[in-house]
Amino acid sequence: MPVSNTYSFLSVQGTIVGPGGAINIGSTAGVASEGITVEPSEDKNTMTMGADGAVMHSLHAASPGRAVVRLLKTSPVNAMLSLMYNFQKSSAANWGGNTIAFSDVDRGDVITLTSAAFRKQPTVVYNVEGPMNEWEFEGVLNIQLGGGTPNLSSMTGF
Repeated sequence: MPVSNTYSFLSVQGTIVGPGGAINIGSTAGVASEGITVEPSEDKNTMTMGADGAVMHSLHAASPGRAVVRLLKTSPVNAMLSLMYNFQKSSAANWGGNTIAFSDVDRGDVITLTSAAFRKQPTVVYNVEGPMNEWEFEGVLNIQLGGGTPNLSSMTGF
């Protein structure tokens, strides 16, 4: 399948699978216009300068990362994630065992966050206009932009 020159959030698929459920968190989940953010938590490199000007690069083995999914206040996915969060926090045996996957099926982007845990419950806001709920997760991050295996639906049932 050739890569398209057009971007659409409708092509973004996402799931969280772990103790207490498997939930769609992609384009059909009531995601707010602010969308989804995935970012590494630490640098991958440290550069050390020698007294003579030589450099040494140290490749860090860890790949911690974070994902933020912003849902409309009215999204039914908020209730599902809340139930999952409450179940997982009830026992350390349930905590930190999620796998979160995102893909852009038009780009072939594949992003995974493994050994993932909820960072916290979202801040709850009630105001004049319907707000969003920000669900934050932390885990081991792997990002493959383009050329990955598109279409997570075949793996997750969504």
